[in-house]
Amino acid sequence: MKAITGIILAGGKSTRMGSDKGLISFNGSLFIEHIIKALKPLVQDIIIVSNNSNYDTFGYKRVSDIIKNSGPLAGLYTGLHYSNTENNLVLSCDIPLINTLVLKLLLNTSYTSYDVVQLQSKSKTMPLIATYKKACMHKCLELLNDGERRLREVPKQLFTKTITLDSSLELYVENINTINQLNHIVNDA
Repeated sequence: MKAITGIILAGGKSTRMGSDKGLISFNGSLFIEHIIKALKPLVQDIIIVSNNSNYDTFGYKRVSDIIKNSGPLAGLYTGLHYSNTENNLVLSCDIPLINTLVLKLLLNTSYTSYDVVQLQSKSKTMPLIATYKKACMHKCLELLNDGERRLREVPKQLFTKTITLDSSLELYVENINTINQLNHIVNDA
């Protein structure tokens, strides 16, 4: 497997959850720990993009947004900027059920010509569970300079492969944004 950097975006405001989502406890570990566990077998380095110094305790490189208060697009730009590899596996910090098996779907060697490889679940594309070439940072910066903040604009403007998840795997990519959603997965687990 080629050199890959794992980039975890943990810089969201978490307004619906009320606290930093990556630091929420679920099944005896924090969300970020579940994500690191899924990423580790697939990547050579992990970068956490967050302005919160509490993430320093995990022992990985943490970087603050280069462009402040500009949403997940700025987080992706920052992560790609600091990455030392062409290939990057990017995840948000609010998917505690993610596993290595699902992430491997993105890393098929036949996808190397694509700029972005993202998952789709329940008819919704997931640009925060995706691979990005380092060169995508130029498109991120262009969009940021145009006032864009939404990450989903990047895959629309680049050579992108979208992989539709089998319904049996949809649970693993659930975004947990509210206390209700957290209680739902705790009760199902």
